[in-house]
Amino acid sequence: MNKRVFAHVPYAQIREHLPFVMERRLNPEIYLSADALDAATPAHLAETARTLQGEGLSCTIHAPFMDLNPGSLERLLRDATMHRFRQVLDAAEILRPEVMVFHPGFDRWRYGEARGAWLELSVAAWQSVLQRTRAIGTAVAVENIFEEEPSTLQALFEAVEDESFGHCFDVGHWNLFKQVSMERWFEALGARIKEVHIHDNGGTKDDHAPPGEGAVDFGLFFRLMERYAPDAAFTIESHSKPHLERSLEVLRPYLG
Repeated sequence: MNKRVFAHVPYAQIREHLPFVMERRLNPEIYLSADALDAATPAHLAETARTLQGEGLSCTIHAPFMDLNPGSLERLLRDATMHRFRQVLDAAEILRPEVMVFHPGFDRWRYGEARGAWLELSVAAWQSVLQRTRAIGTAVAVENIFEEEPSTLQALFEAVEDESFGHCFDVGHWNLFKQVSMERWFEALGARIKEVHIHDNGGTKDDHAPPGEGAVDFGLFFRLMERYAPDAAFTIESHSKPHLERSLEVLRPYLG
């Protein structure tokens, strides 16, 4: 497979799933949840890094996200978020990922007129993260979650304006919450895409189904990727081995 193809692997299950990923010559996107970070040891992280390097494989990292928000208006929540971010950055110093994916923590229903305050606090958090990631040599990609259109993320990227700070376009999340077309989203953010998450759904829940088993137009998606971000990391975000195998088969014409 293309060397820029990655597959979702929770760190807690890395020993179980890494042999399959290596057999398929996929690179893992290692999801480091909060619990995984608390349990991880530098020795095991280094062992994982050596294994991947020995196989000629790379990795990306998906940072913890549950209940975290770098732009929270509550200081204690920001402190907890930055604690988890520091932990995942410590892990990145060992794993040396190509890209680190983070969630933005914004949704318009909670923030409403406080979007400006969220943005200001968020910018400060990302500038702190980038001080670490520049030395590691990894890009930072902020993923769309509840965003219905791209303006909030666009404002964030423009406020930070750093070459290594960009977008992770999750096509499944776009399909769930979209109020604009995929073409419009790419017009706004396509040139900033560092990574994409590939999975499908019917528009009602986050199924993480294989492509073709939902409503996403993947032909259009890959045409837009070729136009705007052909060098991005492509991550198949399947949550089971059967779904990953079906995804690989469907995506072979695009990623093979």
